[in-house]
Amino acid sequence: MKYRLLPSSFDNNFDGHPASLWLFGLITTVTLGRSLTHIFLPDGGAQSIATVPLSQYSSGAESSVISVFALWGLSQLLIALVMLIAVLRYRSMIPLLYLFLIVEYVGRIYIGIFKPLETLQTPPGATGSLVILGASLVGLLLSLRTGDGIKN
Repeated sequence: MKYRLLPSSFDNNFDGHPASLWLFGLITTVTLGRSLTHIFLPDGGAQSIATVPLSQYSSGAESSVISVFALWGLSQLLIALVMLIAVLRYRSMIPLLYLFLIVEYVGRIYIGIFKPLETLQTPPGATGSLVILGASLVGLLLSLRTGDGIKN
């Protein structure tokens, strides 16, 4: 298993279950969409999606929250681009990237518990984090299976 997570070189050979590759592509697409939403929506998705009550904040605080959401979108975009590169060219990275996704989403959940963001409703990202965490766990397990892979 160690060599599946940390192969001696990254190439386009994928020895895991094909469903793991498709699931990773879906998570990559969702990550790309979320990142672009945070970057390009006027409120970064803070109020329009996450229900952060920006209208109750001073203009400076409102601008700061929007800026943080856009910066978060940039970080998500960079992660999504690495994921896309893995899907297209370096599929042997996928098990390791699944592990990174699991660490990221566990971290998001814990940070959300200990440093909650004030919202008017449960934001879709709270549920989405649980879904992507579960999908990443399944994807990691499937990606570590041997003998079902795709060679390029």
